[in-house]
Amino acid sequence: MLVMALDHANVFIAHAHPPPEMWTGFFPRYDSALPFFTRFVTHFAAPGFFFLMGTAMILFAESHRKAGWKESEIVRHLMVRGVLLIALQFLVENRAWQLGEQAASFPLYFGVLYGLGAAMMVSALMLRLPSVVLIGTSIATIVATHLWVLNATDRNVPVVIRALMLPGSTGNVLVYYPLIPWLGVVLFGMVLGRWLLKDRAQAYRRSLWLGLVFLVVFFIVRMWGGFGNIRSVEGTDWISFLNVVKYPPSLVFLLLMLGVDLILLFMFHKLEWNRLLVPLAVFGKSPLFFYLMHLYLYAVIGIALGPRGTGILGMYPYWILGLIILYLLCWSYGQIKQRQPANSLLRFF
Repeated sequence: MLVMALDHANVFIAHAHPPPEMWTGFFPRYDSALPFFTRFVTHFAAPGFFFLMGTAMILFAESHRKAGWKESEIVRHLMVRGVLLIALQFLVENRAWQLGEQAASFPLYFGVLYGLGAAMMVSALMLRLPSVVLIGTSIATIVATHLWVLNATDRNVPVVIRALMLPGSTGNVLVYYPLIPWLGVVLFGMVLGRWLLKDRAQAYRRSLWLGLVFLVVFFIVRMWGGFGNIRSVEGTDWISFLNVVKYPPSLVFLLLMLGVDLILLFMFHKLEWNRLLVPLAVFGKSPLFFYLMHLYLYAVIGIALGPRGTGILGMYPYWILGLIILYLLCWSYGQIKQRQPANSLLRFF
């Protein structure tokens, strides 16, 4: 969440955001480490969100079964939450983006809340499927994405295909997070949720070893340069090697980002009672509230600073200032939310 905020502070405050790492068209290139690093560290956010959403869905379903909820009630709750996320995308999040410098040309945007909401609705119907089916479907979505992209053009793509599979723009519609490429990440997260329910310590050990394996396979596939990259390395330096396709998530992107995320998950487990993690828990208990608030906060800071932008180095202090403000807001909101009953609408946020 914190590195995601860095990416969006870069958009609103520094006005130095590079073009997206798309499967087609112009690909971002970097002449120095700082601009690349500022963008690169933010890539770990989206795969982590989709992956941990799948994990959370399994934990939510199990806890509510024990509380007496019927299976239909669990599915209905998750379906409603998915619809809410999609509605917030178009009614709330997109309004924040329109406060930035791209307001005049920003189309109808299918962003991360759309992707999360759509994936939640589909995966809610798969809660009872065996883990082997979830893993198989997860792999199938990744392979299907690559096969589709390798045989696709970016001209005259119907909006429904954009929303389901192929990022890009059609008319006034821009899609960054289509359903199918990210659904596989959610299903993989659901498998981790089942591992946690069965044996918590073993699940975290598996996350460590899987993370290490993912990183090894990333280097092999990236050096090979064939299937799994979508776009091969476009230079000879380390930046070009790590600069991979995110839209849609290429295999090398998922291997690298989820590999690091899984290792971090194991490390956070080992540091569970460390007081240094308390602030992160405050943010983590109000993730949707944080997401919506941080966009407007950094947009307002950017407007106050003027249209020229601060540049990347000048943006960092404002990013930290924003996190301090967001910490206070999330702590207050968390206190209010915890006092609400389990069926309160406030808990959806």
